Amino acid sequence: MDLAIATGIQALTGIATLLLISLGLAIVFGMMRVINLAHGEFLMLGAYSAILAVQAGVNLWIAMLVVAPLCVGLLGVVVERLVIRRLYGRMVDTMLATWGLSLALIGAVTMIFGNTVSGFSAPLGSVRIGAYSTSGYGLFLIGATVLLLLAVWAVLRFTPAGLIARGTMQNAGMAAALGVPTERVYALSFAAGAAVSGLAGALMAPFSGVLPTMGTAYIAKSFITVITGGAAMLAGTASASVLLGGVNTLGTFATTPVLGEVLMLAVAILLLRLLPQGITGRFFRRAL
Repeated sequence: MDLAIATGIQALTGIATLLLISLGLAIVFGMMRVINLAHGEFLMLGAYSAILAVQAGVNLWIAMLVVAPLCVGLLGVVVERLVIRRLYGRMVDTMLATWGLSLALIGAVTMIFGNTVSGFSAPLGSVRIGAYSTSGYGLFLIGATVLLLLAVWAVLRFTPAGLIARGTMQNAGMAAALGVPTERVYALSFAAGAAVSGLAGALMAPFSGVLPTMGTAYIAKSFITVITGGAAMLAGTASASVLLGGVNTLGTFATTPVLGEVLMLAVAILLLRLLPQGITGRFFRRAL
């Protein structure tokens, strides 16, 4: 029984991790149809923002939950105004531009911090489950991911800003005719996705360690999750995270981490073969 509970917690942690690193990308791609290849670097910058804040004497929780998303969100505003705004509707050009931004960010951070692993230890210690123990921070990560998902859903579903953002993404011309400042909506939407990515990078820092190329470990998983989820931004990303994260964690537990990753990729390929429009192309069609 203790083993089953401990394994279940590990599976939930894997699911939460996958959902957390994918949510910012889901906001940008799902709402704006922008393929942001610098998503992994936004995660990385969130982690470094938290580290620098902690080194400056800021409380660890404030550094992770406030400083990191704020810094990366402000960067998102700058990137949208200088780069993305000129490329809406030009998917290939957007991919090339964000890929170049990704390389530039990696190079800049490497020059500043060096190609060494930084980070801070996970707080909250461990929690005993009979003969086994699990990370208390892992339990916090599960709860934080659920709260973040619910917060994003509530903002998009119930607030005037969320309704305006959704309406603008669905029909920008009509929104502009009604007096909505569409350029500002685009900028704030991209900044929100960047801020969520920065928060995710900061929350992942105690688990993964931080180095300039850490984003490359997350970008492929994030895209696989978002694409497998389909058109419904939040429901699709959440359902794909549950399936792929569970498969990865249980595959890793039963075999090795490498085979767990391979099994996750195989399941994603099979799903896209059977459901070309993603999970929410068949299920949860009216979900957000």
